[in-house]
Amino acid sequence: MAPSRTVDRQPQGRRAESESRSGDMRSCLLSPVFPLAVQPAPYTPPGPTEIVTRNHALSINPVDWAKQTLGNMLQSFIKYPAILGNDVAGEVVEVGSAVTRFKPGDRVIGQACSVVPSANRACEGSFQLYTVLREHLVSRIPDGMAFSDAVVLPLGVSTAGYGLFHAEFLGLRLPVPVARGVDEGEGDGEGEGEEAGEEKEAVLITGGASSVGSCAVQLATAAGYAVYSTASPKNHAYVRDLGAVAVFDYRSATLTDDLVSALAGKKVHGAYAIGNGAVETCLAVLARSNTTKRFVAYAAPPWPSELPTSTAGVVSMVGSTVWWMGSTALKSATKRIRTRFVDGDEWTKSDGEMMRVWRDFLPHALESGQMRPRPEAQVVGTGLESIQMAMDVQKGGVSAKKIVVTL
Repeated sequence: MAPSRTVDRQPQGRRAESESRSGDMRSCLLSPVFPLAVQPAPYTPPGPTEIVTRNHALSINPVDWAKQTLGNMLQSFIKYPAILGNDVAGEVVEVGSAVTRFKPGDRVIGQACSVVPSANRACEGSFQLYTVLREHLVSRIPDGMAFSDAVVLPLGVSTAGYGLFHAEFLGLRLPVPVARGVDEGEGDGEGEGEEAGEEKEAVLITGGASSVGSCAVQLATAAGYAVYSTASPKNHAYVRDLGAVAVFDYRSATLTDDLVSALAGKKVHGAYAIGNGAVETCLAVLARSNTTKRFVAYAAPPWPSELPTSTAGVVSMVGSTVWWMGSTALKSATKRIRTRFVDGDEWTKSDGEMMRVWRDFLPHALESGQMRPRPEAQVVGTGLESIQMAMDVQKGGVSAKKIVVTL
């Protein structure tokens, strides 16, 4: 693989006077084939509503190694050389001219957007020392919270929040922090929950121990919903601790019946399907429940236990996914329940539900402990050179953990 070339560029604009950026600002650059390479990267100053962070930790998500393995069969819009990575934690070093919530030196987490179709800029990936972040997808973190702990949250918060709260998906009430700060902006009072004495609406969230599931359970609970979830038995206590009122074994032969029984007499405001077979389970449960929203948002289509490495295998996998989506659409129409993949392309819009979750809820909820960094971080290495190994570890499978690299 021929190395990709970049040039170093010194930062401009409002920045921390003490910040030194001499030497290489390295990044992991991806060509259509693997492995990752560590090379010099240019420094990109922020636009008016952006900030730049000096990264101290990043975490790994399945989409990272899937893109590396499948090449242009996945996210073919990505331009090369590319810098992947969605989760970042670090210190603000420069802010755009219109940014008012952050200043150099602030400790933050952020959702990196390099692989969002409407962004598609290498400078917005997290697999580098400096990342450009969009102000509305950034939150301060408490002084006592380690970067390596906090970095497990960004993609999980965005994926969970988009599917739960966006009007085109479940459209739940927005979460409300139990205690508010004074400098992050106030919410409008939505999401206060049910009237006194009125039973909470229920929502079904499968895969509660996953990264997205852990965030979804916490967010839906904070929004005032009774969460029913699934997980392996060893993770039941963990998911209940996140706020779920009941957790069921996702492998149980009686799972659908058990969920229908547990939800009997309750108003069910749709489902968020996470994990293989989850969409089918959610469709079956909603079809037999008293629903106020007949909708299943799903985080991903079925995922093979091992990704194919040959061209024929990749083509076969893509064909199976297309077939699954078609058959799912038919099942949905038959049951009169809508289904939709949470693609997240509208994360880049600065005036929607994601902005309100990141600005009005997350910083206060992190400070009070209402929202916790879950699943727990498993730090597997330090430095950009460790990212490839970290991706391989994540690809091998983890349970109720998120793989993290410190910088």
